[in-house]
Amino acid sequence: MEKNIQELKTLANDIRKDIITMLAESGSGHPGGSLSAADILTVLYFNEMKVDPKNPKWADRDRFVLSKGHAAPVLYATLAKKGFFPREELMKLRKIDAMLQGHPDMKGTPGVDMSTGSLGQGFSASCGIAMAGKIDHKDYRVYTLLGDGELQEGLVWEAAMLAAHYKLDNLTAIIDYNGLQIDGRNEEILSVNPVSDKFKAFGWNVIAIDGHSIEAIIEAIGKAKEAKNVPTLILAKTVKGKGVSFMEDQVDWHGNAPKEEQKIQALKELGGEI
Repeated sequence: MEKNIQELKTLANDIRKDIITMLAESGSGHPGGSLSAADILTVLYFNEMKVDPKNPKWADRDRFVLSKGHAAPVLYATLAKKGFFPREELMKLRKIDAMLQGHPDMKGTPGVDMSTGSLGQGFSASCGIAMAGKIDHKDYRVYTLLGDGELQEGLVWEAAMLAAHYKLDNLTAIIDYNGLQIDGRNEEILSVNPVSDKFKAFGWNVIAIDGHSIEAIIEAIGKAKEAKNVPTLILAKTVKGKGVSFMEDQVDWHGNAPKEEQKIQALKELGGEI
């Protein structure tokens, strides 16, 4: 069921609060790229995708692949909020024998459509899932989220070439373009620009948006569904660590979990309970 814009903004904020809380509890994980993607996953799961938490393997569901698998906290928080599993599981993140590990596991976590972690492979898998949908004459759609640093992987461009060649118009790729990767700024490590021009040259329909505008995300997904015989890339400009002042646009928060006092400050900024 579609929700109004304010409801979606509230959900995205709740997901950010859960990301902070679960990472502080685990003592490890990736907050920066999880917080930057919260608005995107909120729109997908609460406004767009056909999914059924009571039937996670429903054959006709839409699929989501988190190609930037290290951002698992945003996916876990979203799935828990959607009702795929109890929120209490979030507090067991990265614990031995717990359901939620450092990267998504499709065999162990309800709602996870593809195990990911090795950068580029999730995008490749999403192309295969979309192709299977075409072969089976299914009308489900496939969405995949990549990091911008992930575009440095050659595998991404092989998959992009395949998706355009086979006219996978049931595939929408979204790039969480926050400008940072684990070692620093993309432009300093290995520039991935011009991203839009590259995907266009590979035969993709490209839409550039503000990745924190709920309205813009909704509109872009709608345009992607209208595009025929061509896959769509949504280039979403985001801020790493979005919503927490001391994490925003700071590379140090790529893979460091907040300590207790930092958790308290972050939740205060997000309006959460301490």
